[in-house]
Amino acid sequence: MHNFEFVKPGTVADAVAALKGDEAQALGGGQTLLPTMKQRLAAPETLVALSGVDEMKGICKDDEGRLCIGGGTTHAAVAADGSYPALSAMASHIGDPAVRNRGTIGGSLANNDPAACYPSAVLASGATVTTNTREIAADDYFQGMFSTALEEGEIITEVKFPIPEKANYQKFVQPASRFALVGVFVAKFADGVRVAITGASEEGVFRWTEAEEALSANFSPAALDSLSVSGEGMISDLHGTGAYRAHLIKVMTGRAVSAAA
Repeated sequence: MHNFEFVKPGTVADAVAALKGDEAQALGGGQTLLPTMKQRLAAPETLVALSGVDEMKGICKDDEGRLCIGGGTTHAAVAADGSYPALSAMASHIGDPAVRNRGTIGGSLANNDPAACYPSAVLASGATVTTNTREIAADDYFQGMFSTALEEGEIITEVKFPIPEKANYQKFVQPASRFALVGVFVAKFADGVRVAITGASEEGVFRWTEAEEALSANFSPAALDSLSVSGEGMISDLHGTGAYRAHLIKVMTGRAVSAAA
């Protein structure tokens, strides 16, 4: 690993100021960035650790009944909370105990790995990503594989989740990495159903709109019977072809609906 400067600010304002330096990069739980640096695939001159910013940690509800999770909150804390059962259950199966106790929701969303779990929960829930400068709707936040609406030096300080009437997350696990070969988060609200898919597409997390329309009319696995997903544009690798992932999308969505209902 190359030499770098390590900074650990105590406030969001100090963290933002530190990130204005040349080649500075924010460090959440380090579950992705540090291994990348060890492989010399990333070489920031300054690491700005966010673990000391207490105002970015914690879970509460706002006046609108949304579950507000600080960007520096660990997966383990989300798993233990239980206010949004489907989200807590999802967080409890991310990685292993070491990952869950170090990794953060803000770090996961900023990285936007195409097989990460949180992006599907945020997109299916219609959550709002709050940064040090603005609020970004989930539908506007995710912009492709490892790509987001975040600007240089912008930090995720909080994520606000509307809590649906029913929800469930189903993950077909890639056993070596414990990432999702295909993951499906289904959330049923009073005004309709949202379905978000992770792990499958070359463009990263996406909404399966045809399933949303069918499930909004009839929230049961049978509503998916006439639907199919094309393998075009899906990830193909040694773990599964695009066609296989497309097939899993429908299977896992049906399981999520059954579990939620």
